[in-house]
Amino acid sequence: MFFFLPPSPPAAPVVVNVLAVDPPKSDGRLLTGGVNRYASRIFLPAIWAVGIPAMPRSSLPNSFNESILNQHILHSKSNKMSFELPPLPYAYDALEPHIDSSTMQIHHGKHHAAYVNNLNAALTGTPHEGKSLEELMSIVSQLSPAVRNNGGGHYNHSLFWTVLSPKGSGAPTGELANAIQRDFGSFETFKEKFAQAAATRFGSGWAWLCSEKGKLSICSTPNQDNPLMDVVTDCNGIPVLGLDVWEHAYYLKYQNRRTDYISAFWNVVNWDEVSRRYAAAR
Repeated sequence: MFFFLPPSPPAAPVVVNVLAVDPPKSDGRLLTGGVNRYASRIFLPAIWAVGIPAMPRSSLPNSFNESILNQHILHSKSNKMSFELPPLPYAYDALEPHIDSSTMQIHHGKHHAAYVNNLNAALTGTPHEGKSLEELMSIVSQLSPAVRNNGGGHYNHSLFWTVLSPKGSGAPTGELANAIQRDFGSFETFKEKFAQAAATRFGSGWAWLCSEKGKLSICSTPNQDNPLMDVVTDCNGIPVLGLDVWEHAYYLKYQNRRTDYISAFWNVVNWDEVSRRYAAAR
C-alpha cells in the first residue's frame, strides 16, 4: 500500500493523533498513548499502533491528517468502502463479572469479525457493494442469504457493543424514562417484558426495544434478523436497545442459564447511549 504525499508540505509539521486499533487496556491506556478516545470507525493498519514507544504522538512532515490517511487506506484499490470491524469502546475485561473477558474476545474478535468478512465477500462485485447497512437491511428480501445473515450480524453486534458499558446499570432518565413509564407502566414492568422476550426466543436470536415515532415496543427476532429488515413483519421500529441471546454470547460463563445472563445484562446497560438512540429515532 502506498501513500501519496501532498506536493506542498507546510512550513511547520502537523501533529496527528494516531488512534489505536485494539481496545484499551484495563487501566484505560491506549496502545499508542496520548489519545483518550475512540473513533466509530478505525481504518489505521496495525503498523501505526505498534506500542507506546513507537508513536505516542506523531509529527508528520506533511499536511496529512487522519481522514487523508484513512482515505488512502480505504481507496488505494477501490472507490467502494468495505465494512470494518468496529473497535470496542472498552477493554475486553471491562464488563466483568457480568460478561467475562474470554466471551468478549471470542464474541467480538471471532464471531463479529467473521460476519464482517463474510458480508464483504458476499457484496464484492455486486450492484449493492458500497451500500450502507441500513440500505441493505431495507432491501434484504432481494439479497442473498449470506447478506441477510452476515449483514444482520454486523448491524446487530455494532449496536450491541455500544449499549454496553462498565459504567452501566441504574435506570434511564429524561425522555426515555418518560416513554418507558408511558408505554409500559413502569421501568420494572419494562424489564420484565424485555427479559421475557429474550428468555423465550427459541434457539438463537435477539431481544429488542424499538421506537416507532417515539412509541416504544418490545419484540424479538430469530438468528441475526433485526427490525430494520423488510422480511421482518412482527418486530417493527428502529432498535434502540438489543440483547444478543445466541449461546456464543453467554455460554462460557453461564452455560445453559440464559436467564442468569439476562439478569446480569441489566448491570452493564449504557442508558446514555440508549437514550441517544431513542432521541435520534424520534
